[in-house]
Amino acid sequence: MAQIKIYGLKENLNPIKKTLSNVIHSCVMDALEYPFDKRFHRFFPLDKEDFYFASGRTEAYTVIEISIFEGRTVEAKKRLIKLLFERIHSEFNISPQDIEITIFETPRHNWGIRGLPGDELTLTYNVNV
Repeated sequence: MAQIKIYGLKENLNPIKKTLSNVIHSCVMDALEYPFDKRFHRFFPLDKEDFYFASGRTEAYTVIEISIFEGRTVEAKKRLIKLLFERIHSEFNISPQDIEITIFETPRHNWGIRGLPGDELTLTYNVNV
């Protein structure tokens, strides 16, 4: 399972949401061997007065938070981070300096999905990659 939240200034984020979702999902599929049909993305376009960030960032500054079941290897998570930096820069010319990524891992029993605790779900994909 992966729940992904994307934050950015609304004037920059809104026009690219669909393509950015596709880019992010391609990275998740490649790095974590995630199924094509499992996409859970939430966009949070913010007004300037609601999105403060450090100097050295531009108005393209984007925050990506990824919540996943624990079990992926360090190598798989690093591959995901590298792919996100590379593909977002390639597709949108957003500098890696303007992208921040956080991966939150929690045990499957901490998730509730389709009426069950996550550790009672039958998955169609492997978490241990």
